Amino acid sequence: MERQLEIPAATGPADAWADLDGELERVGVALTPPLLTPEECAEVIAMFGRDDLFRSTVVMSRHAFGEGTYRYFRDPLVPIVQGLRERLYPPLARLANRWAARLGERAWPEDLDGLLAECAEAGQHRPTPLLLRYGPGGHNCLHQDVYGEVTFPIQVAVMLSTPDADFTGGESVFVEQRPRAQSRPIVARPTLGQGVVFPVRHRPVPSARGYKRVAMRHGVSTVTGGERHVLGVIFHNAT
Repeated sequence: MERQLEIPAATGPADAWADLDGELERVGVALTPPLLTPEECAEVIAMFGRDDLFRSTVVMSRHAFGEGTYRYFRDPLVPIVQGLRERLYPPLARLANRWAARLGERAWPEDLDGLLAECAEAGQHRPTPLLLRYGPGGHNCLHQDVYGEVTFPIQVAVMLSTPDADFTGGESVFVEQRPRAQSRPIVARPTLGQGVVFPVRHRPVPSARGYKRVAMRHGVSTVTGGERHVLGVIFHNAT
């Protein structure tokens, strides 16, 4: 029997994680219990204006990525981001290795240090956790967060704003591209402090001959009012 995904939550009952693994298997996207408290969410949002915490800033409209701005954290990562990255990685690595076995792909290290060592060997040294901000009209075109040869297959986006209070619209959107079939849309609405777990590039889906590789892209629908802030926790580093 396969082990269920177990990630200790910062808040909320531990048993709230019991169905996360199954939801990823069934849907391809899963919502976590709260990972950050409201106070921690506000603390991370306030970091957006601190240039000393970030290595680069991307204005999305300049690159036809969408409308909005995101900033990549620099090393050393702030403790709240580093803590999430370290705590979330091991159980997600167990899931990633089950996916890898089904698809005949490479195995992943059990801890984050092992992954980052592999990234360094491949010339990927720059941290990838990022803070995103969208105002009215903001959106993110469908994409995949691939930054080099080493690409860990799962990532997490943590909602820092309160839907329908701080902003309207701005749903998390995913499109699954199944071979020889029409694409399947998925919409997720995490609440304050909650995370969305999803594939970076693809995931295994049962088929008549075992498992097939199904590609997925993600984005954000148009924000119709207010400001939407999200913390992206990506585990592999960039070149």
